[in-house]
Amino acid sequence: MSEPLERVAAPENRETVLRLRSAALGFGDRTLWSGLDLDVHAGEFVAVLGPNGSGKTSLLKTILGQQALDSGSIELDGHPVRRGDRRIGYIPQQRLIPAGTPMRARDLVALGVNGHRWGLPIPNRADRAQVDQLIDSVGARRYADTPVGSLSGGEQQRLRVAQALAGDPALLLCDEPLLSLDLQHQRGVSELIDRRRREHGSAVVFVTHDVNPVLGMVDRVLYLAGGRFRTGTPDEVLRSEVLTDLYGTPVDVIRSRGRIVVVGIPDSETHQHHEHAREPHPEPTT
Repeated sequence: MSEPLERVAAPENRETVLRLRSAALGFGDRTLWSGLDLDVHAGEFVAVLGPNGSGKTSLLKTILGQQALDSGSIELDGHPVRRGDRRIGYIPQQRLIPAGTPMRARDLVALGVNGHRWGLPIPNRADRAQVDQLIDSVGARRYADTPVGSLSGGEQQRLRVAQALAGDPALLLCDEPLLSLDLQHQRGVSELIDRRRREHGSAVVFVTHDVNPVLGMVDRVLYLAGGRFRTGTPDEVLRSEVLTDLYGTPVDVIRSRGRIVVVGIPDSETHQHHEHAREPHPEPTT
């Protein structure tokens, strides 16, 4: 079990890494979100929550420069975001690499070191040293030379964290990085991300369907739903009256043994948000 880590300075006292102003994005004739103003500070952990289809992953794509806003602006360290910016690290959803893939664990990490270069990546001594350091930083030394397809989902995800840290990112974007992991690996991966922002001051934007594994790490929440949003601390946003207003229908937020359960999310919302339960509905009559 990891020892408690020292808290970083209050985010509002640190420089702004990511800034969105009047940001808007839609899909067809549907607005995902609009009028979004958000500042993310160095060392801050922001969880992005909401139902499927609310634009959480699309938000990450706009920050990565892979998708253009309909209006508004996004800046990283005071400059417009651009595709392929090495100051942004990206951790995708956990997807198992097939058995038999001809790649070692260290080869996967090396893609974060030299995979952005033109031509066939030929590792030099400095690259190999950096790969070793990254592998050690995520506790993957034991299986560094193991075929990556034979590793567990949690072990593969640790390697993706190492790969994302290769560019010494100022901003770490995480798209459901704990999905399909068991509780032990959820904790291990989330603690790696949390340690990075505490020790190096990287800002973290963490999209998740379940806030509970990272609840003690989160500074602020951005909750997207129905084309609207709310921002604030977990205690400010994850409240019955706030989500009731956001969804326009009664929603209950229950706290039990340090976990959050949301009850009453509308059936029209395709939703996987943190732990939730739906109240029973009468069967339709014919």
